[in-house]
Amino acid sequence: MKSLQTCLFALLIFQFSFGQDDQLPTDYLSKEFHKERRAALRQKMPKNSVAVLFANPVRNRANDVEYIYHQDPNFYYLTGYKEPHAVLLIFSENQTDGDSSYNEAIYVQEKDPRAEQWTGKRLGVTGVKEQLGFNKVFNGSEFSTATYDFEKFSKVLIVDFNDDYRDSGKNKADLYDLVQQFKEKSKYDKSLLSNPTTDRIYEVIKATGIENSANVAQDLGRYMDYYPELKEDELINGYHNAANDELRNEFKQKISLKLEAPPKTNIDISSLNDFMGALREKKQPEEMKLLKKAVEISAIGQREVMKAMHPNMSEAEIQGVHEFVYKKYGAEYEGYPSIVGGGHNGCILHYIENNKTKVGNDLVLMDLGAEYRGYTADVTRTIPANGKFSTEQRAIYDIVYDAQEAGIALVKTGSTFAASHEATREIVNAGLLKLGIIKTIDEKHNYYPHGSSHHIGLDVHDAGSQGEFKLDMVVTVEPGIYIPENSPCDKKWWGIAVRIEDDILVTENGPVNLSAAAPRKADEIEKLMKETSVLDSFKLPKLDE
Repeated sequence: MKSLQTCLFALLIFQFSFGQDDQLPTDYLSKEFHKERRAALRQKMPKNSVAVLFANPVRNRANDVEYIYHQDPNFYYLTGYKEPHAVLLIFSENQTDGDSSYNEAIYVQEKDPRAEQWTGKRLGVTGVKEQLGFNKVFNGSEFSTATYDFEKFSKVLIVDFNDDYRDSGKNKADLYDLVQQFKEKSKYDKSLLSNPTTDRIYEVIKATGIENSANVAQDLGRYMDYYPELKEDELINGYHNAANDELRNEFKQKISLKLEAPPKTNIDISSLNDFMGALREKKQPEEMKLLKKAVEISAIGQREVMKAMHPNMSEAEIQGVHEFVYKKYGAEYEGYPSIVGGGHNGCILHYIENNKTKVGNDLVLMDLGAEYRGYTADVTRTIPANGKFSTEQRAIYDIVYDAQEAGIALVKTGSTFAASHEATREIVNAGLLKLGIIKTIDEKHNYYPHGSSHHIGLDVHDAGSQGEFKLDMVVTVEPGIYIPENSPCDKKWWGIAVRIEDDILVTENGPVNLSAAAPRKADEIEKLMKETSVLDSFKLPKLDE
């Protein structure tokens, strides 16, 4: 009896300690926000349809250690639920269940005190009802016996599966089981699904006049290199390899007929991504509060590093200063792996090793962003480790700065992503030509190999279109010049890499730079780098060699 009393007492202590915590953040998105977003999605869905969304999988890091869990952005946007092993159903019209009706349902992790002792609290059915505002909530184990007739819907909207999750023998309602149960209920057959990439190419071919078909066929070669699955499509291959306009027109007619043919399945793997992108590309006021905070934190991180930087710092130490600032302000994570590249390392666009032991007199390219309550910034600065740009470094830096200024000026309604990017590219090319790094203004080169803008939000490369700028979008503008060793130019330019990136809000009055607190002009950077850092007196004892 004493042993049982001890166990019950311990359980009560555990439940009390896990249930009484008033020191948690309170500025997450509200349950009303998520409910309104579900309603907005429902407005976009076709009649007699259901959208089915799954939580992100748990990722194994090594042995019995998992990576820190991060929810699928679409799932979080619609629910606020941050736990794994869950499935959400949203119906375009009300469904009936006996005497009640509903238009959404969610299946979540079951409460389990023993599991929660190891991996943290779970909301469970009651928590999801009370904190997230759902009415129809079930334990995940109940999905297997749910009697949804997916065949009755004209469209079952999903994001297709990557099947990159493990099947846990201990959990009979994990993501693996939920997905398998859905596939059985919906009669999912991958061979019947259309390929969104192929369909987009079909649509382009269908809309192309015969007089331009040769140009489109030539461009297809580039797309087929990016998307190898296109090479397996008989119609696209035929159009691409056709010897003349007459043959291309024959393939175009076959493609048009295929597009008009009735679908072989009611499962749609294209539309949900489009609907979510249209919702997420324009930020709601509640989102903007969090996103602005993430950007401000990231800009302050850049400022503090400018003051703390010296030639003997390592890339990892510089990364640590940024991330310390993030944590100091309560940002949970980094929005993406931090990029800190000294010298030629900056020429690697997504360099994340950050293991150079001394940055010396190099330029240091720092592309980092805090994630605050799910929203991530994306701010890049490039600064001289010794506090002073060399002549060559300054020449390249000023070109990138001027290009960014031109790109930012076009982040406004009535303009486009393409126009902003082209403005940056024109200035980069003119500057490289003036320095003799390229020989002609239209020379093909890899010194500026990427686009200049993307959306930010719940993803660092957030969902949204790449066409016109619209009010309340937040996008980056990030031109760059990268001159790796052995480039076909004077050696004095080798190893110089510069990228400047800011987060820009589209407003009725033009672009607003949300990350302007971090200096961009070369003179302003040098001036700030002369200031004293609070970290100058932070000394650690030497370790044994």
